[in-house]
Amino acid sequence: MSPPSLAYLAGGRLHLKLGEAPVRAFDSAFGQQVHDRHLQIHQKHSWKEEGRGARFMGNLLWGMPERDPVLRFAITSLARGARPGELLYTLDTEGRTAVCLFRAEDASERRLLHGSAQRIRDLRAAPGREHIACSVLHADGTASIAVMGLDATDLREVTEGDAQDRFPAWAPGGGTRLVYQSASLGRDKAGQASALGAAEVHLLDLESGTLETLATEPDRDFLCPQLDADGNLYCVRRPHRIAGGRSFARVLLDIVLIPARLLFAVFQYLNFFSTRYTGKPLTTAGARRKGADIRQMMVWSNLMEAGQAPDGDEPPPAVPRSWQLVRIRPGQPAETLAEGVLAFDLAGDGSVLYSTGRAIHYLGADGRHQRLVGGERVEAVVVLT
Repeated sequence: MSPPSLAYLAGGRLHLKLGEAPVRAFDSAFGQQVHDRHLQIHQKHSWKEEGRGARFMGNLLWGMPERDPVLRFAITSLARGARPGELLYTLDTEGRTAVCLFRAEDASERRLLHGSAQRIRDLRAAPGREHIACSVLHADGTASIAVMGLDATDLREVTEGDAQDRFPAWAPGGGTRLVYQSASLGRDKAGQASALGAAEVHLLDLESGTLETLATEPDRDFLCPQLDADGNLYCVRRPHRIAGGRSFARVLLDIVLIPARLLFAVFQYLNFFSTRYTGKPLTTAGARRKGADIRQMMVWSNLMEAGQAPDGDEPPPAVPRSWQLVRIRPGQPAETLAEGVLAFDLAGDGSVLYSTGRAIHYLGADGRHQRLVGGERVEAVVVLT
């Protein structure tokens, strides 16, 4: 079976690949309108800031930075809509969130919500559903799962607590259940967020209020969960890294090693210029060892910066290979489907689209992998039905 049409988010822009047609990129029409209006207002009042004296008085004496006339906006999350050929995405502009509906058929955009002070992310709709699930980010570092109508009205938070609840997804079957990832938040004595616990997968029934944990390990995160029609759980599993957990001995060692590290950094800086402009390093120690020379290493480094592998075959993933796409069948251990996975989406026929951050792959129901799109910083991918 041929791969499905898809949409993906890269560089804050929406991209569409319909069948065998080439990829097309779109900017939000609403975001562009806000940008143009902001620029017109700036040009209208720019005379107040013209002249060196005005800039000196405003910037130096009063400590006010010069305003950037360019208003930046970006699509921050992407999901399929409740109807075929529809996409939903959130847009951040002017410090507020907008929710837009995009139709792939005619590339039209309709604004559902604008001017919300709440930071909305991780939209998720489903066929036959009357609500959109999403997450709301709070200023204190927490995040909650919320639901709203298909017209982006009546936003209601359904989880709470000192945790980050993100990436909800409706469970198949037309009920009121949804899965999401949840990580507890640790705080210091001042009440500031200082650490994040391992992310678990929870199943919440909105009607009964029951909560069930589907996947948890103390040293691993389970991210972006989705359930298929057979009740199998798909998610990205990665090693959990504890933030902010530095011991006193390690801090003391870092302080002692500061002079040595500074001297080493200065030497490497001078050694780089000596090698670049004379072709000879400052030291010959180890110069005859086996392996690539410095010039070849610089070539490889440039290739890696360009997002390409040295042989040009497959771009390296943007995340470590320990970020694995796994499938967990009820009562069975996790099964690894792909490595170096940043995002994914399920198709109705049992196939999967997944992104490594630099390429999009199609994993068929028969287990065969096929690369569809490459050379992009793909942040989210959606199966377009």
